[in-house]
Parts: sequence; structure tokens; C-alpha cells
Amino acid sequence: MESLKGKGAVITGASRGIGKAISTALAREGMNLVLAARGRGEINELCAHLMEAYSVRAFPVVCDVSKQADLERLAMEAVSKLGRVDALINNAGVSSQHLFHKQPLEDIQKLMQTNFFGYVMLTRLLINHMVENGGGSIVNVVSGSTLVDPPPKTFIVYSSLKWALRAFTKGLFWEMRDYNIKVTSLLPGVTDTSLTGNLDPATIEPSRLMTTEAIERAVVFALTVPRNVCPLEISVINQQTPWKMPVIPYKQEHPK
Repeated sequence: MESLKGKGAVITGASRGIGKAISTALAREGMNLVLAARGRGEINELCAHLMEAYSVRAFPVVCDVSKQADLERLAMEAVSKLGRVDALINNAGVSSQHLFHKQPLEDIQKLMQTNFFGYVMLTRLLINHMVENGGGSIVNVVSGSTLVDPPPKTFIVYSSLKWALRAFTKGLFWEMRDYNIKVTSLLPGVTDTSLTGNLDPATIEPSRLMTTEAIERAVVFALTVPRNVCPLEISVINQQTPWKMPVIPYKQEHPK
């Protein structure tokens, strides 16, 4: 297995939930980090904690991945702070649960800019750096919803964009493998984070929410497999996830 100690990683959506868990797991492995999030306070606090707890370097960058100028600044700061970016973990995302004909137009734009554009553009901004340095790893946090066909009701824009991201990631693997760049899609099920924490307990069983532990391990696995191996897709789904009924009920208001 490859050692991660001393290597550099960029993680988006790093201040809470899955992103925070991945950041902590990689710091535990000895990676130096550039952590991006929209909120300054939370990301500063996390970086300070990781540096103290794991003796790594961790640099906070305030970034809205839906904005190209922010992504360009993030890419430049990542290369400047780390010297070499060995891994990019695209994780930042938003959600919006509505029947399509009732979905606010601004929500559709936000989903497109954050959940697809942000991933593709940041990858484009850093991938030549990886080519020049002889390799690297890219992990895109996609969604377990792409395992459901047709897309879940009230999630069709969200899931369709995640389908597009999954297709992009798979195609990128085939293009970049000769450059020693590994590309992995991570497909997590519904996870117990602040996003799902506001769901009505009366309408969802807590046992159907995963913790972040398996997702953290999946990312570490993707980054530490032997050099001639690439996990193309990793699905991490709760054993109790129903397939005929939605985990998040159709009629329930989605948490803000």
C-alpha cells in the first residue's frame, strides 16, 4: 500500500459533514492539506485542530466552487502552499428537493454550478499540474442516487447532474491513466451529517443513515492502493437502504 505521509491534498466542502471527515482521515494519515469551504470560521477552526492533533500543515481557503474566480484562486493557492498536489477530493455539494415543475430556477442553477461545474473546472485547473509532476489522484464524491434508475422523485435534477459527473469521472480515468493519474468515483448512500440531521425522525429510521466512517476509509483506500491499481468506482451504501421507497420522503421539506 502507498504511504500518504507528507503528500498534499486539496479537499472542497471540507468544513463539515463528509468533507470534514475525509479531511480528518487524511490528516491522520499524515497528508498536508488545503481545505476549501464557503465559511471562514469553520474552516479556520478545522485547520487549527488538524495541525495540532496530527502535526500536519493545513491551509484554509474560503471558496465558493460555483464561482470560477474562486476556483482559480484555490488552485493557485493549493500549488503555492503545498508545492505539489498529489490528490484532489472534489466533495462540495448542495441539494434541492422539489418536483421539477416546482423547483426554483435559482436552485437549478446552483445545483449545476456547484455539483457539476465546480468539480469539472477545479479538476481542469489542477490536472496539468499533476501531469507535469508525473501523477496524482482525483476522487469525485458522486452519489448513491446514481445507482437508482429512474432517478428518485424530487431529486431528478440533482441525480441527473450526479449521473453526468459519474460519466465524466469514468471518461477521465480512461484519458488520464497513461499519465499515472488515478480517477475514482465515490458513491455514498444517505449519510448522517448536518444535511440529513434536520429530517423528521418520525419519517426516517436512523438506522438507514450511514456514519461517515466507511466513506473516510473508502477515500484512504482509493489513495493507498498499489501504483498499478485504480478503484474506478466505490459504492458505499447502508445495508438497510430501501430500494422501493425513498430514504428521504417525497413530501418532506428538505433541510436548508
